[in-house]
Amino acid sequence: MTRITLLDGGMGQELVHRAGDRPTPLWSTQVMADHPGMVQGVHADFFAAGATIATTNSYAIHHDRLDGTGMEARFGALHAMAVAEAQAARKAHGSGRIAGGIGPLGASYRPDLHPAPDVAVPLFAEVAQALAADCDLLILETVASVAHAQDAMAGARTTDLPVWLSLTVSDTDGTHLRSGEPLSDALDVASTADAVLINCSAPEAVTQALPIIAGLSKPFGGYANAFEQITEDFLKEKPTVDALTARRDMGPRAYAGYVLEWVGLGATIVGGCCEVSPAHIAEIAHRLKAAGHTIV
Repeated sequence: MTRITLLDGGMGQELVHRAGDRPTPLWSTQVMADHPGMVQGVHADFFAAGATIATTNSYAIHHDRLDGTGMEARFGALHAMAVAEAQAARKAHGSGRIAGGIGPLGASYRPDLHPAPDVAVPLFAEVAQALAADCDLLILETVASVAHAQDAMAGARTTDLPVWLSLTVSDTDGTHLRSGEPLSDALDVASTADAVLINCSAPEAVTQALPIIAGLSKPFGGYANAFEQITEDFLKEKPTVDALTARRDMGPRAYAGYVLEWVGLGATIVGGCCEVSPAHIAEIAHRLKAAGHTIV
């Protein structure tokens, strides 16, 4: 059958659930700073569930996210911490790859906040270079517009690592980016990536989007979230994740069903995003193996 790369699940939500702390706009970065070792534990649980890639807990470590938090001077140290916790989990597990995760500038799902290229590209390059020495690949996550894709790719290509581009689409129309632009408009820049994914969108929308990126003849796939919907409160300045609610109909079995559907569409890289837990990844691994696929 098919060789499938199994990503991990939603680090941020898993950390917030485990810590029990009130969420802050720094989200998983705050939990990592306040609870050393907890990120490693989440990585370890995803590896144990069957994931073969650990995505570093660096999604929100941007200068603009740190501004006004008292952690402005810890930009480099926080990236080093995120990489070290992933490395420690991989060492204990004995195998796996590490993907350096790079999130959006400004905020998730807010392409209107994306800065001009002369500002954005150096910022993405700084993060990519901070991660590159100790990662196996870079993954540009929750890319919501063509401009975001272009600038993030330009920044990431200042390193020698493979770069995976993860686009996020409308929850109600998977043929469009969250910017409102047709997903097809991003194909030119996506063609310069080493793999193309759809992430942090409703599973149903990922299913709609995959046939569009499949035509690039590159490794492709998806990792969805399990939120009910992206709320207006979450789109405000410096939001916190308690503005979002988990879908009650998206437990491990239901979510794995979507993932197997994506594999049927040709996806070879799958996993989970927000509210997708180690239990979800374990169910995906079980279903993939039962269907005769090999997880690599």
